[in-house]
Amino acid sequence: MKTENINRFKSETVTSCSEETQALGRQLAAGLEPGDVIAMIGELGSGKTCIIQGICQGLDVVDDVTSPTFTLINEYQGRLPVYHFDLYRLDDSESVLDIGFDEYVDGDGVCLIEWADKFPEILPEDRTEIRLNVLDADRRELKIN
Repeated sequence: MKTENINRFKSETVTSCSEETQALGRQLAAGLEPGDVIAMIGELGSGKTCIIQGICQGLDVVDDVTSPTFTLINEYQGRLPVYHFDLYRLDDSESVLDIGFDEYVDGDGVCLIEWADKFPEILPEDRTEIRLNVLDADRRELKIN
């Protein structure tokens, strides 16, 4: 991340419900700047979209935030532009680049990428990774690096 503010979150955190996961996202949003990239890694149902909803709330996005599984990218406007990618259905990194991935990453907004571990070779080095693990029906472990 480009900001010092995000460093206080580089840790492991356990949330006990979706509201806590979203609250963590809102806290993370306070430290975001144009050009920041957050790579989400975790299995289905681990809370990737949930934390992204919180980040968007923290960035003053008023739209409903849903996973762009079939559209590949959703764009939202808040205090910063938000580019929300879902790479789940893509088969190769060329498909990601074809939708203008590089222009978004180098742009004026914040990129939030679900299933980022599918194509690590195209991700910028200057990024924050959030690994989400399911502990049980409600609790999630989040490792932020």
